[in-house]
Amino acid sequence: MKNIFAVLLIAFFVSRGSSQNWNTDFEKAKEFAIIENKPIILVFQGSDWCAPCIKLDHEIWSTEIFKKYADKHFIMLQADFPRKRKNALPKEQAKANGKLFETYNKNGIFPFVVILDSKGYKLGETSYKKTTPENYIKEINSFIK
Repeated sequence: MKNIFAVLLIAFFVSRGSSQNWNTDFEKAKEFAIIENKPIILVFQGSDWCAPCIKLDHEIWSTEIFKKYADKHFIMLQADFPRKRKNALPKEQAKANGKLFETYNKNGIFPFVVILDSKGYKLGETSYKKTTPENYIKEINSFIK
């Protein structure tokens, strides 16, 4: 039993180290942003239907360059809007994402990236661009004072 627990614990930390640390709770993201003195990067995506969203994930969010930088400089918040039934979010999460959508994405753009301060005030916005992770980081940082 101890061996199984140890293996699961190691697998958890290895997988956390290799994936983007996404928050899905806006209030917790704001708390982390205050504590860590970091801006929030709110990403609206359609993970199972939006081709530019999938490209943004592969070309920017999932790169080691971005993940390492984001871990030190940003609080990442994801608002996903999957369409396939098998990928449906729990009702509470879908409702929370809907509230974020009403507040920050009134034009219904996907993907849509909103840079927020720790209180939830919008500092800037962007979307998918064919660029490097380094240039995407520069663009995000251009909104942060």
